[in-house]
Amino acid sequence: MRTTVTLDPDVAQMLRKTVRERDVTFKQAVNEAIRAGLKKDVNKRPKFRQRTFSMGAEQLFPWDKALQVAAALEDEELIRKMALGK
Repeated sequence: MRTTVTLDPDVAQMLRKTVRERDVTFKQAVNEAIRAGLKKDVNKRPKFRQRTFSMGAEQLFPWDKALQVAAALEDEELIRKMALGK
């Protein structure tokens, strides 16, 4: 297939270097570079695993409600300060 491609200057320079070093044609260098880029398998990257740790069998504090508890404590402190006139 024949097509026209506009290469960035840095890419053209890398291809010219490849042509000189490997003693191949420009066409071969372009095809090899495209094949190498398209063959890369992004799925080979290991999947992310979140490590978790036990916090003990007994849960004395509702950690899923921590923000609500913090807001309630802040409200209580504001009410106390208002009562003192601060």
